[in-house]
Amino acid sequence: MQVRSLDFARAVCDRYHPGLLTALQAIPFAEREATGSPAIGVFRGHGGVALMVPAAFGGHGADPVDVVRVQRAVGAASPSVAAGVTMHHFTVSMLYALAEPAGRLADSQVKLLHRIVPDQVLMASGWAEGKTQQNIFTPSVTAKPVEGGYRLSGAKKPCSLAHSMQLLTASIAVPGPDGTPELALALVPAGAPGLSVHPFWGSDVLAASESEEVRLTDVFVPDDMVIRTTAEDPTRIDDLQAAGVIWFEMLVSAGYAGAAAALAEVVLERGRGTAAERAGVVIDAESAFALLEGVARAVRDGLGGEEAVAQVLIARYAAQDLLARCAEQSLELLGGMDFIHSPDHARLAASVRPLIFHPPGRSATCAPLADYFNGAPLDLS
Repeated sequence: MQVRSLDFARAVCDRYHPGLLTALQAIPFAEREATGSPAIGVFRGHGGVALMVPAAFGGHGADPVDVVRVQRAVGAASPSVAAGVTMHHFTVSMLYALAEPAGRLADSQVKLLHRIVPDQVLMASGWAEGKTQQNIFTPSVTAKPVEGGYRLSGAKKPCSLAHSMQLLTASIAVPGPDGTPELALALVPAGAPGLSVHPFWGSDVLAASESEEVRLTDVFVPDDMVIRTTAEDPTRIDDLQAAGVIWFEMLVSAGYAGAAAALAEVVLERGRGTAAERAGVVIDAESAFALLEGVARAVRDGLGGEEAVAQVLIARYAAQDLLARCAEQSLELLGGMDFIHSPDHARLAASVRPLIFHPPGRSATCAPLADYFNGAPLDLS
């Protein structure tokens, strides 16, 4: 017996990435989720990088509803892969939002974006992924202006896809026209001199997401690989941030929703507990994903700006509570002997809870959200 909606998500995933789920599931779960896992390579080998890339750039251009369904299916097969590739898809959502219409990116930047699908370029993100109470866009890398560009120094830890990435996007602060620092985005090849990867992730949970420390030591980035606001396009970075927040929250939450649904599916398959208890874990899993799918549908249909950010945060915070309860009760229903003899399920359950650690943390947004619904602008800075 399987969760119907999860099977539907798998069918959607197979439509975009034929054979991906089968290939992931062919790897024993313990190996699939461990440090050094081949799972990210399997994702890349099945064209995973193209999901959200617009058709004009060679990608699938999947709409938000299909994207969260694919993420759910991937999360059910490998929570680590779903967590890791969230950062690639999140980066795609930002960069390509500026690529169309033409004129908002430099020619060299557009040329780079045209290479992502043909070369299967995985992009990592040097934003504030691991800092729960920090604004996701706060620069973690310093930028020193030099002739022809900038010298970058700093570190991102953790940085998912650290070993598999071909391109790192890093938030930096650059001097504005009046000398005041302003946010910008640097595009850094993974092989750039001065960029190095160091061990950081100490947990067995989500270990295959390759979330290590990426260190930049005096890395040179030319001017034409830095995206920043201009007098002609003053909202460029603001637009990039809005797209990023909305997509990040939908993507990361959908992956965890898949992991919880996979556990609920085991409960159903084994007929554990009473009918009411089995229904309970499914209701939690389905309710959580319905919230995410609903906000994805609203974004697809044109919801944007502050309203979209507020709605996606509400869906994420409500979902993380439902998913945690689903995972805990599923593990309880599977029983002590399953816990003793089948560590995969305990590990799968543990893979659901880290959603609470992704920025922005709930406590940091309670006041801004309450103020927003009382009529104030939404300020997450």
